Amino acid sequence: MQTSFTLAQLADPGIAASNEILRKCVHCGFCTATCPTYVLLGDERDSPRGRIYLIKQMLESGKPATEETVRHVDRCLSCLSCMTTCPSSVHYMHLVDHARDYIEQTYRRPLSDRLLRGLLARVIPNPRLFRFSLRLAQLAKPFRFLLPKTLKAMVSLAPRHLPQASAMDRPQVFPAQGARRMRVALLTGCAQTVLDPRINEATIRLLTRHGCEVVVAQGAGCCGSLTHHMGKEDDALAKAKANIAAWHRELETNGLDAVVINASGCGTTVKDYGFMLRSDPAWAAKAATIASLAKDVTEVMQQLTLKPTGAAAKLTVAYHSACSLQHGQKITALPKQLLAQAGFDVRDVPEAHLCCGSAGTYNLLQPDLALQLRARKVKNIASTGAAAVAAGNIGCLVQIANGLQHDGIENGEAVPVLHTVELLDWATGGPKPAALS
Repeated sequence: MQTSFTLAQLADPGIAASNEILRKCVHCGFCTATCPTYVLLGDERDSPRGRIYLIKQMLESGKPATEETVRHVDRCLSCLSCMTTCPSSVHYMHLVDHARDYIEQTYRRPLSDRLLRGLLARVIPNPRLFRFSLRLAQLAKPFRFLLPKTLKAMVSLAPRHLPQASAMDRPQVFPAQGARRMRVALLTGCAQTVLDPRINEATIRLLTRHGCEVVVAQGAGCCGSLTHHMGKEDDALAKAKANIAAWHRELETNGLDAVVINASGCGTTVKDYGFMLRSDPAWAAKAATIASLAKDVTEVMQQLTLKPTGAAAKLTVAYHSACSLQHGQKITALPKQLLAQAGFDVRDVPEAHLCCGSAGTYNLLQPDLALQLRARKVKNIASTGAAAVAAGNIGCLVQIANGLQHDGIENGEAVPVLHTVELLDWATGGPKPAALS
């Protein structure tokens, strides 16, 4: 694609990076076939190719973003399926992230939109505020028919039961069982610690059982992904720097073999810290080091070699491949291989490349499209006939569990939805997940 940025524009590192990305696009349109919003809407502007044109025009003009451009960029899930499909290796993730940052700086949204996005950015990354907001949402559930559409979506997604906070999510060190083979830092995250703390507990048990010393570092918290994808770049970078500082201290004082992440949306962002902070001389080197250490929990378990005990007893499991894992991190077969090694009968979900509609805050900001994608995903999961569903991202787990309850799938509520590590933990000597009991 031909671009026409001025030399002054290209002096900006963000514009320079986006220019290189834009020039790789050859308009082939392969991306349209795998883009969830194009599949649903059939609008060229809601395809990656169409959004690339809109972003190019917006950035080249140097003018504030238009309502049309904002509408179609907002509809993008950042599922990154287009990056898997693209034969020209167009790095759409970096381009759309830059576009969102530009939109945030130049476009004035309607007041209701600003308030909602500000609320989400403030509340979800803060576990205490998030827990409090979910308590309020539970109280509001009987009255949700009175609420506006966006608030109704927020209340509907609130879990019926909120688990207690886990003491294992506090800063501390968990010793390896037997000889220590690795020392790793675990990103406990923000929303996951509230919605399902059992995931981190299972991760710690699984890793320590296989010879890992696990540290929950003081000062580490939200990865910054949520605000990064909302275009709130200053907030995202502040969160990234806090994590980098916390893990770099551990690296320098006691050493680290990996930074383990069990929420693939967070993992995609942490692995991108080097790019995000490339222009900051004080942080670039440290960010690149941490990004190189970042591993999905399944990558670490592959290194350690799984030791199953036979507890799985051939339970049939439909594996949902989270977009951030299969498209963002290019991890596709590994989780299924580990589940099969653990003794589970793993079944592929049809249309596995399509997003479930969660996508961070997407199911709250774009509820209509998210519900359509959720219904499609749940129908495909039901077609497998599996007794349980496994995935590697908290957003997907919540989205799919809600879909199984509400999208009219017969007996859907009886199908448990679990994180992959919960099943691997059980299969190697840990407790049977409560959802399977």
